[in-house]
Amino acid sequence: MRIGELAAQAGMTRDTIRFYEKVGLVQGHRLPNGYRDFAPETVAWLHYVRTAQTLGFSLAEIARTGEELRERPDTAEALSALFEEKIHVVDARMAELAALRAELAARVGTGCPLRAAGSSASVQG
Repeated sequence: MRIGELAAQAGMTRDTIRFYEKVGLVQGHRLPNGYRDFAPETVAWLHYVRTAQTLGFSLAEIARTGEELRERPDTAEALSALFEEKIHVVDARMAELAALRAELAARVGTGCPLRAAGSSASVQG
């Protein structure tokens, strides 16, 4: 199918598909007239890519794991393992953000962004 039809069926723009092709997420081939042609299963793959992005996976992660998932018969188990890994990443990031929030909160009302409340340091703002 040509890129316009693929874009319509996948619910995205032609530019997005061209970008995904450029970074290696989808592969089309050129017809003799110069048009791109994509396999029908590309629609499902693009839906997968969008869902994975929504779940917090980067395009690099999607590209890296996509080939593995396509080749594995136990896709459900493999996806569950990926989700568990992503949960650990999210949990670590949440802990980092909580620490950052606490640090910012300690500086509120100090008159100096470089001094935490109750700090006896001689840093001047």
